[in-house]
Amino acid sequence: MKIKHSWTLTDRQLCDCELMLDGSFSPLNGFMVEKDYISVLKTMRLENNKLFPIPIVLDVDEKFSEKLDFGDKIVLLDKEGFQIAQMSVESIWKPDFEEEADLVYGTSDRLHPAVNYLFKQSNNVYVGGAIKKIKMPNHYDYKRYRLTPNAAKLKFKKLGWNKVIAFQTRNPLHRAHIEMTHRSMQKLDANLFLHPVVGLTKPGDINHYIRVRCYEHIMKKYSKRSIVLGVLPLAMRMGGPREALLHAIIRKNYGCTHIIVGRDHAGPGKNSQGKLFYGMYDAQELLKKHQSEIGITMEPFQFMVYVPDKKDYVPIENAKNYKAYKTISGSELRDILEKGKEIPEWFTYPEVASELKKSMPPINKRGFTVFFTGLSGSGKSTIANGLLIKMLEIGERPVTLLDGDLVRTHLSSELGFSKKHRSINVQRIGFVASEITKNRGIAICAPIAPYEYDRIQNRRLISNFGGYIEIYVNTSLIKCEERDSKGLYKLARQGKVKQFTGISDPYEEPTNPEITVNSDGSKSPEQIVEIIYEKIKHMGYI
Repeated sequence: MKIKHSWTLTDRQLCDCELMLDGSFSPLNGFMVEKDYISVLKTMRLENNKLFPIPIVLDVDEKFSEKLDFGDKIVLLDKEGFQIAQMSVESIWKPDFEEEADLVYGTSDRLHPAVNYLFKQSNNVYVGGAIKKIKMPNHYDYKRYRLTPNAAKLKFKKLGWNKVIAFQTRNPLHRAHIEMTHRSMQKLDANLFLHPVVGLTKPGDINHYIRVRCYEHIMKKYSKRSIVLGVLPLAMRMGGPREALLHAIIRKNYGCTHIIVGRDHAGPGKNSQGKLFYGMYDAQELLKKHQSEIGITMEPFQFMVYVPDKKDYVPIENAKNYKAYKTISGSELRDILEKGKEIPEWFTYPEVASELKKSMPPINKRGFTVFFTGLSGSGKSTIANGLLIKMLEIGERPVTLLDGDLVRTHLSSELGFSKKHRSINVQRIGFVASEITKNRGIAICAPIAPYEYDRIQNRRLISNFGGYIEIYVNTSLIKCEERDSKGLYKLARQGKVKQFTGISDPYEEPTNPEITVNSDGSKSPEQIVEIIYEKIKHMGYI
């Protein structure tokens, strides 16, 4: 049959596709059809009653879906255009995102990464059907650790392992983790399969290159034949209890007999009300309920703390027997790194500390983006230029100005002013700014950027590499029209300029900018620049 259609997989879809092709997602053999999807939402089971807790679906845009007929073949491509798999179209439907969010993740709170993805990034049509491998995705990094389930089982067999404990991670490991795994290995007379995620994790997580380098140092803290390191290209949903079940199913497919499950396993943290999305032990309880069916035993994560009197780690439950104990939270560790302080040796190994310090320099050494937003004529460009000069005068880091008009001329000249084109323009600015920030420079951006969603996406992207400071130039529409040197507002009022922000097109005010200023004339541009500079300095970036 002639193949008429091709679809370029998103990062998440590519991860999902790879794990179906190599058997990690067994019993899945393709993207879920509607009946399986509905069954998974309501029962955590496929239509054939096999346990599978998370919907794995191919979301496509409506325009593409309209071209499809049942029985059609789709070639699935990676971003470089290489053919990964062929899919048979068996099901096409529009999901109810609210229902999916509530049933799978237990919330519609947009602070949940998977829920946010559903409503902000997912296409609104799902296509399901079996897939056939054409060529596995190509990876240039850590090939020696990219074990398939069959390769892992063969390796365990060659090592003579009978009991294998899987430990899923998405963060660097420290002394407490090593102590915990050693105790679990001794208790169970088992060996350790360290299996970190190198696909998509929680926004803001340390990238996998840093983490794997840390794991390579950690490997030396175990006897040579007692540990195997593998990496897993999983796109995490941060789905708490349901995701814990998925992690267990994957590790069963890898030949593991046990899996370590932590408190709030795969939880995304706190919701809009400041409470955890999931109960502390919900994941452990759900896995206990289904572990026999999966064929893998849950080993609870023991939270270890350092006792100075013993110069050793103990489970927190036993810490009450001692005068004092120490621990460092993730936020405390980030604070230590941001301030350039030394990480205590009781907390982590010097080799790991060195990797973290190299990749996460103090905040005043990192790149950052200053993102101005406001109406046309608000004074953004004037203030941004003033800030540029101020930063160049200091001369600590390279500085680049991405002014709205300059970007429109040199980067987005083919774009119009439709909502779609405005979003593309802001996304392009965000991408360039992220590259500047990644390389420890300073990016100053001054587009109108009228839509909150686009600004949020830029914040998420850039925050992965450095600082992000949003500045809302809150100048009134009346004042903007008064200083309209180009006469654009007048033309927009007359209907001669269409889709003009503030007149015929909306401007969505930022909900939580780091800095808000007003350029209505009560303060000079120089004074405003000085206010902004001092606030950035107070935040620690300079």
